[in-house]
Amino acid sequence: MLRDSTLQTSENINHKAGAEPARFGVVVIGRNEGQRLVTCLRSVSAAKAVVYVDSNSTDGSVQAARELGAEVVELDLSIPFTAARARNAGFARLLAILPNAAYVQFVDGDCELAATWPEAAVAFLASNSDGAAVCGRLRERYPQRSVYNWLCDKEWDRPTGEVRAFAGNVMMRAAALKSVGGYSEDVIAGEEEELSVRLRQANWRLWRLRDEMALHDAAMLHFKQWWKRTCRAGYAFAHGSHLHGAPPEQHLVREARRAAVWGLVLPLACIIATIGFPSFGWIAWLVYPMQLVRLTINNSGAASDRARLACFQLLARFPEGLGLAMFWRDRLLHRRPQLIEHKEIPASRMHDR
Repeated sequence: MLRDSTLQTSENINHKAGAEPARFGVVVIGRNEGQRLVTCLRSVSAAKAVVYVDSNSTDGSVQAARELGAEVVELDLSIPFTAARARNAGFARLLAILPNAAYVQFVDGDCELAATWPEAAVAFLASNSDGAAVCGRLRERYPQRSVYNWLCDKEWDRPTGEVRAFAGNVMMRAAALKSVGGYSEDVIAGEEEELSVRLRQANWRLWRLRDEMALHDAAMLHFKQWWKRTCRAGYAFAHGSHLHGAPPEQHLVREARRAAVWGLVLPLACIIATIGFPSFGWIAWLVYPMQLVRLTINNSGAASDRARLACFQLLARFPEGLGLAMFWRDRLLHRRPQLIEHKEIPASRMHDR
């Protein structure tokens, strides 16, 4: 258990929940998360065991995690890092130190878990024997700091009920994760959705609750960060549709086609039209403002928010298309995929806590 006298003990929390404290553990993954990691680890102190998996941080993350009482796994530098590999390593270590763990909460190191979430998640899975995973409402901590953080907050706001996929922060039934062999370690982006497909194919069910689950700190303040993150999404669309795109699943096929059309095919067609027919070829470019108007109308909320969201929805097709191209380049050239990182090393260091 993490050592922090200001927080409730796992016995107290589980006494309220009526759950066995030994049956729920936490796996946190991170790389250079700085003070965000400290906040994250303090938020999961209710767990019987906490494993932190570090991907070669240079900001003191490993030392900070150990000081807070977490079991630390440092990934082998000779093998490429992926979030899937980190989660598998953390899950394996958790089972080694807590063999009877029935549930495992995966948390990204830039998130702070809500105090009431573990109780709600464990109770839901305990009462739904065919449930493999459950997630809740994820909110952006500082949506006002940049338009990119605001976009993340919009992204996190998703429908509740039974769902087809979950993201990085999720409470999972350990038996379900073991039954499908864990995360696919060669998937560098969208590994959670890929796992979701295999769980559903094994007749497990996935859920999203209305309960508050966590605060996420995207810390995206620059356009370059947003571009890289969106490029990674395009890579995930390509890889996911390649793995599970066949009917009836058709996993991420729509998203991949959309990125290919708007981010690759149409720009090329417009360029050709402009070069081939200089007098009127530019008219082809009008398809983009027309699409912008359509997206604005279809979005919800205040007019300014609808327009701002539509602008980035349309602009996102270009880095998504680039991500598609990167995936097929890697596949055709038999290249090992490289992790696409958008995070910056935080200015705040561990000695500031």
